[in-house]
Order: sequence, then C-alpha cells, then structure tokens
Amino acid sequence: MRTIVLAAAAAAVLGLASAAQAAPAVVDVAIGPQLQAKAEKTYGVRDVRDLANDLRSDVEHALARTGAYDGARIELVLIDAVPNRPTFKQLGDKPGLSYESFGLGGARIEGRIVTADGHETPVAYRDYETDIRYARMSSTWYDAQTGFDRFAHQLARGKALASR
Repeated sequence: MRTIVLAAAAAAVLGLASAAQAAPAVVDVAIGPQLQAKAEKTYGVRDVRDLANDLRSDVEHALARTGAYDGARIELVLIDAVPNRPTFKQLGDKPGLSYESFGLGGARIEGRIVTADGHETPVAYRDYETDIRYARMSSTWYDAQTGFDRFAHQLARGKALASR
C-alpha cells in the first residue's frame, strides 16, 4: 500500500515539475489581405475563417504532442488557399456549378516563431497538389488541410521551415 501511495506522490510531483517547466506554444493565425479579399468575393468568409482555425488547431495539437517550441509564440499568416471543390459560397453564386467539379488545391503559410528568449525565426511553407488523379475523391479543402498537417508535423519535429 505504501508503495502505491509513494508512487502516486512521485508521479504527482514529476507531473507538476514538468508542467511548470514550460508553457505550450501560443499559436496565432491571421488571414492575409489577398486571401481575405478572395474570401469575401469568391470562397466565402466562413470557409476561410474555418480554414485558419484548422491551421491553428493542427499546429497546436502537433506541438502539444512533442513539446517542440514550448514557451514560444508562433505567428502564422494564411497567405493563400485553393479549394479542391467549389465552396458553399461558390455553389450559391453560380447555380450551374456542381459539387462534382474538382481541381488541384493547396495552401501557402508564412509567419515567424518567437522563442521565449525573444529570438525570431521566419517560417514559410507551401503545399499545392500537382496530380489531378488525387483530387477526384477529396473534400472541398482537402489539399490545403493536408498541407496544414504536413506543416504542423514538421514544426512538431522542431524544424523551423525557412521555405518549401
């Protein structure tokens, strides 16, 4: 019984110690002005806002799993995004347009990582699909979201992506 209590106490102390070491990275995502204009005119503001939230969530979850960039502030700008299928707004604006339509999509991200000691590292990432064969079975923002996952995975591995 004493062994269990001591083990639980030790685990609690170690848990508190590791939690006090560093806070998880803070991730902020903004939408670039050109993409914001596309959102208002073509894609729909809600779709692009949701896409930016997906990027933030993907990066937060990936970094939380590995602890990379703990205590840092990650400021990202979603510069461009291209859907694989028509968005809700596009379907509403063009009645003859079909959701069965598909194309190549992707996204471009820029920003910076500001570590706890104030060191800034610029990051840039772009991921656009190049093979139409993969687009047919995809959802509206599949290629952009796949790019977010790849970007988040690279950051979680501790890589500050200068460009890709």
